[in-house]
Amino acid sequence: MNAWVLLLRGINVGGNHALRMSDLRALLATLGVRNVASYIQSGNLVFTGVIDARNFGEIVEDEIEAQRGFRPRAMVFSRENFGEIVAAYPWPDAFGDPTSGHIWFLAARPTAPDMDELGKLAASSERFRLTDSAFYLHAPDGIGRSKLAEKVERHVGVAATARNLNTSLKLREMLEGLGEV
Repeated sequence: MNAWVLLLRGINVGGNHALRMSDLRALLATLGVRNVASYIQSGNLVFTGVIDARNFGEIVEDEIEAQRGFRPRAMVFSRENFGEIVAAYPWPDAFGDPTSGHIWFLAARPTAPDMDELGKLAASSERFRLTDSAFYLHAPDGIGRSKLAEKVERHVGVAATARNLNTSLKLREMLEGLGEV
């Protein structure tokens, strides 16, 4: 068995697409995975099991749509892949204020990102980097003020879901806590 992280995009935001984590943990258990644990209310789960990551995300999306009437994006990453993405965050000074650092986990490799537009949207205090699996942003003036943050997905050109460094580090810790499976 392997350890996995599941990131749901767009649930429990502003009172929309409500989904209790206890319901989501129960749903995953019915799909045959084990050791399911969640972190905060925004769709962050870790679990163990033998799955096909791409198909598992679609199965979760299908089940939520059938049960709740909306379809959030579900992205699944292996412990190793998730850990590598988090460890590659390029600005160590952001860890002093981990709410200023964000990672967009990408559903696919970007093929035609609009780097010029991303650069135009970035504030002078912001730093960003795009890789094959993530978009990294350091927004020391706050994510809520960032014009870049609100348009990342559009200009990267692939589906993505963002987590701040606090959440990313906690999920990595939870994955490590699952031990060797």
